[in-house]
Amino acid sequence: MDHLSPSGAAEVRLVEQVLEARNEGRCLEIRGGGTKRFYGGVPRGSLLDLRALSGVRSYEPTELVVTVRAGEPLARLEALLAERGQHLAFEPPRFAAGGTVGGMVAAGLSGPGRIASGALRDHVLGVRLLNGRGECLGFGGQMIKNVAGYDVSRLMAGSLGILGVLLEVSLKVLPVPPASVTVALDGATQADALRRLSAWASQALPIGATAWHDGQLRVRLDGAAAAVRSARSCVGGEALDTEAGASWWTSVRDQTHPFFDVPPASLVRGVRLWRLSVPRGVPPLELSGETFIEWGGALRWLRSREPIAYVRRVAAREGGHATLMRGDGREAGPFSPLSPALLQLHHRLKQAFDPERLFNPGRLYEGL
Repeated sequence: MDHLSPSGAAEVRLVEQVLEARNEGRCLEIRGGGTKRFYGGVPRGSLLDLRALSGVRSYEPTELVVTVRAGEPLARLEALLAERGQHLAFEPPRFAAGGTVGGMVAAGLSGPGRIASGALRDHVLGVRLLNGRGECLGFGGQMIKNVAGYDVSRLMAGSLGILGVLLEVSLKVLPVPPASVTVALDGATQADALRRLSAWASQALPIGATAWHDGQLRVRLDGAAAAVRSARSCVGGEALDTEAGASWWTSVRDQTHPFFDVPPASLVRGVRLWRLSVPRGVPPLELSGETFIEWGGALRWLRSREPIAYVRRVAAREGGHATLMRGDGREAGPFSPLSPALLQLHHRLKQAFDPERLFNPGRLYEGL
């Protein structure tokens, strides 16, 4: 950990706002583009707007590393990477226009590419952070081999801002695969799809993304052209047009696919959208409702009226957990309850980084 001075007028203003809030006993809602305010607990507190904290500090395409200010629009960063044939391989969901890099890291969510490239946290190399005492801290670095403070940097992924204000993030980027093809296999039941996905996982296939819904299994093959051609014959199915395939995966990544559209009327009738994380190889879950499966079977989306406690009990029985993404029941908490030991660890971390409980109270767990 390094203690740093604020870098630029925008950071100086953020430090002033944090110190003012601390002196006045006010809590703060950290917000960039606001595209993920629905995720986690209900936001509360005075607005701490990060959009002025934008810009790319450094980009080394040959080193596969980019360092970005937290308020930088995600769309602008992705456009910059695309110019050099690179991308964020974990494919973070964007939900809507205007999202920022800081919000992406704080949410910690990964898209279809996570099955092949790892989670967002695996791509975080370093961060600069403003803590609850008004101090700017640095963790990790820009080099992939640099592990000093690496665990603390990764800790910020998915923390929903409860530990501090992200000022700057260093990320690992990867080249766009030279070849990509999406194949569709019709008529597959959920159990059939899970069996196929388990079998393919044990083979050296360049699978970049998978999804099953409503009897159709889609597989994206990414890699060298020869490897994709060879895998194409092994997987079978019908190849989609390149543009159509890319558009379909974007709809899954950004949740514009019809499955994720839960209209207000459905929410009133008690329908909830769940995100269930379970080990690969788990058979179909004993839950009623409509299912969408990603990540080779490890991510199960569920639209259901099942009681909150029951959904979480079923997920826990299989060694997983359930997150309430949309729908009523926030009073039960958006995330599965923690064990007493893990909850104590969360409180100790909060005390170390934000002892006055200024930042995003209740977004992760009540009392944090």
